[in-house]
Amino acid sequence: MTEFVRLSVADAATLMQEREVLVLDIRDPDSFAAGHITGAHLLNQELAAHISNHADLEAPIIVCCYHGNSSQQAAAWFAQEGFEEVYSLDGGYQEWAASGSDAAGRLALPE
Repeated sequence: MTEFVRLSVADAATLMQEREVLVLDIRDPDSFAAGHITGAHLLNQELAAHISNHADLEAPIIVCCYHGNSSQQAAAWFAQEGFEEVYSLDGGYQEWAASGSDAAGRLALPE
């Protein structure tokens, strides 16, 4: 995959139940602290650089924001960095929370 793919909440939940996925949340720290997808990591510049330098390029990544718009830019960046399976969560955390989904990202950050 050379570009990211927009992924529905239902499809994201299914993917996260079937495979190990790295979920990256690009919202502000207060919003993340108030609620986030279980297992998600708050993405900042330092973490992005760390992931870019150490992560498995074949591991799936889902990028999440508030409503599914801003995450598309971050997802595009990861795809341009050579990650092969990158998704932007349509509807963002707001739709995830409204869905009541309990799937969790299960891929640890690279050492």
